[in-house]
Amino acid sequence: MITHYIIQAIFVLVGLLTLLASLFNWDWFFTARNTQFIVANTGRKRARLFYAALGCLMIATGVYFFLSLQGMVK
Repeated sequence: MITHYIIQAIFVLVGLLTLLASLFNWDWFFTARNTQFIVANTGRKRARLFYAALGCLMIATGVYFFLSLQGMVK
């Protein structure tokens, strides 16, 4: 059961990191090798929107699974 909480925390933390990187336009994040595909194809502004949406989705997923384990969501 503890592994479920660890995985949920990872989802929330990575989502928060992604959301903050898009909001503050962190250069180290958008020049990283893994993000270059999105930045090169869509441009920096749209990449920031994409990663903001992805961060929100990851946070929402972590919260949803936490609530479903608590029995609050059916």
